[in-house]
Amino acid sequence: MDNIKVAVIGLGYVGLPLAVEFGKHFEVVGFDINQNRINELRSNKDITLETSTEQLAEVNVESLKSLKKQKKGLWITSDIEELKDSNFYIVTVPTPVDKNNRPDLMPLYKASETVGKVLSNGDIVVYESTVYPGATEEECLPILEKLSGLTYNTDFYLGYSPERINPGDKEHTVTKILKVTSGSTPEIADKIDDVYRRIIVAGTYKATSIKVAEAAKVIENSQRDINIAFVNELSKIFRLMGIDTHEVLEAAGTKWNFLPFKPGLVGGHCIGVDPYYLAHKAMELGYNPEIILAGRRLNDSMGPFVAQETIKLMIKKGLPVHHAKVLVLGITFKEDCPDIRNSRAIDIIRELQSYSVDVDVFDPWALKDEVKHEYNLHLINNENDIVEKYDAVILAVSHKEFKTLNLNNFLKEKHVKFDVKALLDKNTIDSRL
Repeated sequence: MDNIKVAVIGLGYVGLPLAVEFGKHFEVVGFDINQNRINELRSNKDITLETSTEQLAEVNVESLKSLKKQKKGLWITSDIEELKDSNFYIVTVPTPVDKNNRPDLMPLYKASETVGKVLSNGDIVVYESTVYPGATEEECLPILEKLSGLTYNTDFYLGYSPERINPGDKEHTVTKILKVTSGSTPEIADKIDDVYRRIIVAGTYKATSIKVAEAAKVIENSQRDINIAFVNELSKIFRLMGIDTHEVLEAAGTKWNFLPFKPGLVGGHCIGVDPYYLAHKAMELGYNPEIILAGRRLNDSMGPFVAQETIKLMIKKGLPVHHAKVLVLGITFKEDCPDIRNSRAIDIIRELQSYSVDVDVFDPWALKDEVKHEYNLHLINNENDIVEKYDAVILAVSHKEFKTLNLNNFLKEKHVKFDVKALLDKNTIDSRL
């Protein structure tokens, strides 16, 4: 255990907190291809807000030389040569889907190429990125063998330990979430589990194989997706009946085994993506996963649905729709977090724009440059910069700042308020999911 030298490939929402925790016990080299990200982290700044300045300062070292001298800490780099002394590689790059919702494994391929170039005899490579069962050994392994010239399970070994990071959650942080581990041989599985147990205070669970660990991860979020799809469908049905869905769920929740899911937008880099990985593999094997894909279709329909219902409410109140002004509150994929990846609030915005509605977006957490690059939208970051009077407001994300926001300051006398998250007093709004 004392000779473990960790390399974390990818310093995003998953990789950075992991690198910081490992840095308290081992020599850790954190690698990322984004030089701006490297520069920020070296100055103890994390724009994802997953780690604090104090946490980074505690483990960051000044050079690779000082890392080796101290025998623990974190050296952050974009230089592949500085990975060569590592022997325990952890890959934490994103695994998105393309425009057709097919798995995009390119980041995983590139990361595997990077590791393959520096892999040495006896090294272990652990993947944390969410994939379909079999991807680690079917897609990543051949790249490692080709570029390293080494033989699997003779010269180097594999493991899979799925990430369970919940962005923005300061309670369920990486060390406090039970970790599933696995390895390509029983001995390697034990070693990988031992390494993770050095930092995971919640404990570990050793899966019987890499494929089992991969499958466990991908169904965790698929299960949540399907459950949310069910209550989203209920929301549409009860709306036609004139029944408040949240009141129904509150009543049903008095039964001890009723699951407390709520309707809403389903985005982000996990729940809105992982089911497509499982579905892809199933269809590759000739099976059509009906429930999984039905859940995805239902959840992906909610953004346009919210926009359409808002338009209906505006028409009922006699408000003009053409070039109406609507304020959308929130563009991140979840509350109190700057992560805009796969945010479904954009579906509300695009649907409104299809009706020639002028949309402004206010979000105090998101970064202007990222929103401009990703969605080509001008973002309002500060409440004081809201100068318009709007015909309607849609609360799409339940940031804590919105709980005390006086929406009437930004609304015309006749207006519509739609609360996607059921955050506001029911008596002060026109509608909610």
